[in-house]
Amino acid sequence: MNEYISSLIKKFLIGVFAFIPVAVILQLLLFVEHIASNIVVFVYGYFDSYLVTTLLFIFSFAIFAYIGHRITLGKTFIIGTIDSFINRIPILNTVYRVTKKIVNLISGHEKAEPREVVYIEYPKDGLWVPAYVTNKEKDKYILFVPTSPNPTSGFTVIVHESKVIKSEMDIEEATSFIISVGVDFEKAEEVLKLP
Repeated sequence: MNEYISSLIKKFLIGVFAFIPVAVILQLLLFVEHIASNIVVFVYGYFDSYLVTTLLFIFSFAIFAYIGHRITLGKTFIIGTIDSFINRIPILNTVYRVTKKIVNLISGHEKAEPREVVYIEYPKDGLWVPAYVTNKEKDKYILFVPTSPNPTSGFTVIVHESKVIKSEMDIEEATSFIISVGVDFEKAEEVLKLP
């Protein structure tokens, strides 16, 4: 009887864990839908006209598409103007600068340093974890060490390059590895390179 209950609980947990990615995506979609509906209600409530609301959203879409087009061409006058304005505001400029760097790192628009994944020994010698290279200064690496299963939480460390083993994983593969708690490991042969 105990084995039957244990097996039933194990299957239940497997079912729950299988549903977690779906639940995360649903929560993300609900969050976006909530924000969009609040904006529509606000705009419609202000103008009390479906025509004006629709035209404002079409205009907004066109503006963002135009800005995106200009950025892909390397012409960032609009964003540069906004940057210079926000950089003059104390405290807000720090939040803006850091947020912009994080978004650029994740989206792949950060051109200062290539996005790399490395391995470091943590929390003690002989235990290896993947880390994102966020910056490099001479022989020092500034790394973000994400935690499983949420790669947005973690900590930042500065290590000497001799303590780093480079990985062939890209950011997406490393993130998938971390989210899946090691199940999705595209470059599993790299384990053999670790001392």
